[in-house]
Amino acid sequence: MPSQSLSRVLRVLVVLSFVACTGCAAAYIPPPLTTQHPAHPEAMAAPALPPSTTLAYRPSDNPSPQAAAARAPHGRQSASPSEQKSSQTIVGEGKVISLEPSSEELVVKHGDIQGFMGPMTMGYKVTPPSLLNRVNVGDTVRFTIDTQQKAIVTLEKLQP
Repeated sequence: MPSQSLSRVLRVLVVLSFVACTGCAAAYIPPPLTTQHPAHPEAMAAPALPPSTTLAYRPSDNPSPQAAAARAPHGRQSASPSEQKSSQTIVGEGKVISLEPSSEELVVKHGDIQGFMGPMTMGYKVTPPSLLNRVNVGDTVRFTIDTQQKAIVTLEKLQP
């Protein structure tokens, strides 16, 4: 008889565990997506991110609203060619860190270039490349950047 009572107890336990598990096993139904949720097909697109100022490798990589304002004279639709030419150049001073004749570049550690970019060490394309022959590593230079060509167009060695 003890084996019958044990089997009866086991049956009761199996039935109870089955009932308990089926009550917990209801399917999870997530709440519906609203149009505010980014995964919703009708959700608004994320706003465009502002351009990076930390990953600028050349002056042209940094948008400059001041330079754009300088190129567009107030009160007139267009400027004369001589005015356009003068507004397309920026002058800076710095120390030559490296000369890269193979890529026609000059690496300069420069101070603030007013209205264009802050102080940094940066490589610039040099046009014409023969300007590289005028300076050596360690020289202090004054340079002119043509913002349209995105290159140094004049290079002058300064006295120490």
